Amino acid sequence: MPLCEHTQTHPYHTDKRRAYFQCTRCDLVFVDRQALLAPHDEKAIYDLHQNHPDDAGYQRFLSRLATPLLARLAESPRNGLDFGCGPGPVLANMLRDAGHSIACYDPFYAPDTQVLARGYDFITCTEAIEHFYHPAEQWTQWLSMLKPGGYLGIMTKLVQDPAAFSRWHYKNDLTHVSFFSRQTFQFLAAQAGFELTFLGNDVILMRKPLL
Repeated sequence: MPLCEHTQTHPYHTDKRRAYFQCTRCDLVFVDRQALLAPHDEKAIYDLHQNHPDDAGYQRFLSRLATPLLARLAESPRNGLDFGCGPGPVLANMLRDAGHSIACYDPFYAPDTQVLARGYDFITCTEAIEHFYHPAEQWTQWLSMLKPGGYLGIMTKLVQDPAAFSRWHYKNDLTHVSFFSRQTFQFLAAQAGFELTFLGNDVILMRKPLL
């Protein structure tokens, strides 16, 4: 399975382009593996995104994660990782402006894997987790990189139910292949012993327990 080792799934939805399944253990909804795009086709879609560092509207969008995260960090500078930063690391720049040291990683636009060998006080992932073909791999990386007491901040739209999913524009982006619900994040938090907070409809904060 893309996220957990459970092998039982059930059909969740089918449209003209793809079939979707749901894990009966972690509740992740995911696209049929046969429908995954090749890397060059995936990147071609990302290259069309227009998220400029000076876009005030996009900064306001990201502030829904940045503001509560910054409020939880100690005043002294912290080391963070923006995972899936894209071609324009807007969130990283916002966090740097707040006095923190930020590394960036993106498999297409910032593919320096050396940053994945370090420890971090916080990790952010905004509008990227839904693109993960193998979210279990990224989740395991995050668990190992995040220091005790550290924060994980995620932005992604959440699955509600099959009826809402059938009308959901979010699934129509062919690069969106892994769809998380509140139950999925509750499963992950319980497995890792993380403190979990939902803020609004698409902001998730987790805190790794102290030793």
